[in-house]
Amino acid sequence: MQMRFDGCFGFPGGLVDAGESLEEGLNRELHEEIGLDVDKFKLMKKDHLVSSHMAKKKLYLHFYAKEITMQEFRTLERNVQSAAEYGTEVLGSVRVPLYTMDKNQRGLPLFLRNKFAGNARQQLLYGLEKLGILSEEEITKAVENSDVYDTVNQK
Repeated sequence: MQMRFDGCFGFPGGLVDAGESLEEGLNRELHEEIGLDVDKFKLMKKDHLVSSHMAKKKLYLHFYAKEITMQEFRTLERNVQSAAEYGTEVLGSVRVPLYTMDKNQRGLPLFLRNKFAGNARQQLLYGLEKLGILSEEEITKAVENSDVYDTVNQK
């Protein structure tokens, strides 16, 4: 995920320009925002996970994911700082904590209390389950514990 210019966590992406396919627009945005080498990591239709409609904003949001190695991931993280929109639209990349600690209150549950752009929180949780990174039970528990964090820690 990334920290955006507006202080929210979100995924790289943006609007599709006239004449672009969804994937062409996505790959262009990924190159601009995180310096993605689109020749090596191009996202395609087969990488699409889910779409949703935000009627109030008249937007369709499309969520894609691609499996890469840890070495490739580290390279992507380093490239973010040299991306064209780093420091303006994108303030940096963030690793999502995929664990819980301290009586199941910290790690992912605490991360989920942050402010997310659009439906990025839902996309994150859907992707984690759909890709088999976390189980439905682990995600449900993290969400429940994120909702009770303040109550428990104010005592």
